[in-house]
Amino acid sequence: MSTSLRQAAIGVLLTADADAKAQAARDLQLRWVAGDIDRQGEDPDMPPRPARPASPQLLSPGAMPKRGRAGSPRARFALLHALAHIELNAVDLAIDMAGRWGAQMPPAFTDDWLRIADEEAQHFALLQELLRASGGRYGDLPAHDGLWESAVATADDLAARLAIVPMVLEARGLDVTPAMIERFESMGDDAAAAVLKRILIDEITHVEAGNRWFRKLCADSLTEPRDRFRELVNRYFKGPVKPPFNDSARLRAGLTTDWYMGLGTAVPASKR
Repeated sequence: MSTSLRQAAIGVLLTADADAKAQAARDLQLRWVAGDIDRQGEDPDMPPRPARPASPQLLSPGAMPKRGRAGSPRARFALLHALAHIELNAVDLAIDMAGRWGAQMPPAFTDDWLRIADEEAQHFALLQELLRASGGRYGDLPAHDGLWESAVATADDLAARLAIVPMVLEARGLDVTPAMIERFESMGDDAAAAVLKRILIDEITHVEAGNRWFRKLCADSLTEPRDRFRELVNRYFKGPVKPPFNDSARLRAGLTTDWYMGLGTAVPASKR
């Protein structure tokens, strides 16, 4: 008897160990491609939060310690650790996308988000290798606990999830990653720079997938996509969508400047 997509996704989300979660996401992608997963079935309910390892300690963003002097080994490790934490959360976000909405969307939707989960898992593994080469591992430093808030806020609205997670949060990665690549290259850290170059290339396709499915939802509901995107960001996103923007990478992902320029500080949905 085949496993439902919902059940398989929950299995990944409830895997606590970070390395095991990344491998479980990769295994799920292989099983999906092989036809071993049944797309239908929406029971049981998706968990409100994914399981997490005992470490790192999760803090509020404002309580996070300073990374140390720029260019120091401590600062390098802290930056790579923060990126690994983002990628692990990205695994859960992509798996949640497929498990929560895959049964009600075309199969190509699940194709995209399980592929993305696989790639995010690969990113995490590459960063974990860099951390281990430095004598540590993911979990050695605290990490902030704000990344899942957007998933909770948009758990009942696919259009909002697409607008906030790939089209705002992941698009922000397109903006900041080139400067991090330059920083590592200036330090002669070609290994870290190469990993970030790989991540940047993949993340453009992730933002593009979010944009493409968002536009489909808008077309199906006869809604103007840019205005709908701006409405949802103002409703659900906490904080400003601020420059500098990597306009060329955003354009490759289908986001033109009129979508995101001028978006001010958002009002949380709970206060509207």
